Amino acid sequence: MNLNTIQKYCYPLDNTSCLRETRSSEMYVMLYFFSAASVMLTILGNLLVVISVSHFRQLHTPSNLIVLSLAAADFLVGIFLMPFMIIQIIEGCWYFGNTFCYFHALFSFLLTLVSISNLIFIAIDRYVAVCDPLLYSTKITIPMVQISITASWLLSILSTWAIMYFKGCYFTFDIASVCLGECVRLYNDILGLVDLCISFILPCTVMVSLYAKIFMVARRHLKIINLVNQPTFKIEESRKKIPKKSERKAAKTLGIVIFVFLFCWVPFYLCSVINTYTDLAISNVIINFFAWLMFFNSGMNPIIYALFYPWFQKSIKLIVTLKICSMVFGMNWILKHRSHLCNFTAIQIHKFLCLIRFCIVQYTLLCVLGLPLLLSLTVGVFSTFLGQLTCPVTTIPLPPKCVKAPVALSLIKLALRNL
Repeated sequence: MNLNTIQKYCYPLDNTSCLRETRSSEMYVMLYFFSAASVMLTILGNLLVVISVSHFRQLHTPSNLIVLSLAAADFLVGIFLMPFMIIQIIEGCWYFGNTFCYFHALFSFLLTLVSISNLIFIAIDRYVAVCDPLLYSTKITIPMVQISITASWLLSILSTWAIMYFKGCYFTFDIASVCLGECVRLYNDILGLVDLCISFILPCTVMVSLYAKIFMVARRHLKIINLVNQPTFKIEESRKKIPKKSERKAAKTLGIVIFVFLFCWVPFYLCSVINTYTDLAISNVIINFFAWLMFFNSGMNPIIYALFYPWFQKSIKLIVTLKICSMVFGMNWILKHRSHLCNFTAIQIHKFLCLIRFCIVQYTLLCVLGLPLLLSLTVGVFSTFLGQLTCPVTTIPLPPKCVKAPVALSLIKLALRNL
């Protein structure tokens, strides 16, 4: 067996394994680079959404809770689905075994259902907000949204469990008929039709219908505003441009939502329909690529649904600049809200911030400067006693009603306990 022949198999020492894709080194580098970038975009983008909505209480609105649920599902897609799918697409081989292939498909089905349900929730939320704004606060409430999100996750898990339980009838992999190193997902006609309707036809119909209604209502509102605010001065030309600009912006935003969803989902389900209901055979490489494109929609969701919001831009600045966990930022917040904090809470937060600074100094002395443990502890203890140098923010006075606790002794005790 020569070298060229060995390189063509997924498992070089097993000539019964599947044939792998052979590409140039430059092509491998380019594919892995762009694939890794898409995975990082999906993970980091959705992680920023999760942190922003979870951390800031003022963002706990019904619509943002739906965005949070969608970001959580898309984050799991980026962690557990996209990396393995990318390796299979680029290499043309599945190196993770038949068992993981099975559960990978189940997890894909679960997260797809959750993401689709959240997309529908967002469409319904925006439809009510635009078409019935006076009753929005009574129709769309936080408890109702929480119940809907929980129900969507539970129903998706239940559906996935049902598929796993009835796998002999509805969901199976024909592992015996394929070579080693290939992950084949075979649906029977019933499950394929159900999956096509639930995961594609129904969501597309609902989203397109609702967004079309939103667009028509927005245009009608703009016409009414234009008729009511008739210009009385010589600025008619400039006033006429305002509705047109707003209309273009609304059309562009809604067009992006619909186009990206259809662009990412239509090819995969079109191939599934062709494979299931026709005699045409489509290459697994093409199907895997379209499946990856469908997952890539998870990376586009934070851009479409979150980056257009001003609050998300402010949250990104706080997170990227680390002000969200900055000690000075934390003390400023305490001082600003000192009237709402009890003495005990203020002191405990104060000691916690000092402890973090103390641990940072210990890490610098041990790992960066390479000092021995005993010497670094000695420096930390003396610096804590001598003016609490490891916690400069303690020079900021606490609220007047707060009695300053023996922070130094508490810091030493906590630091030594953790070390």
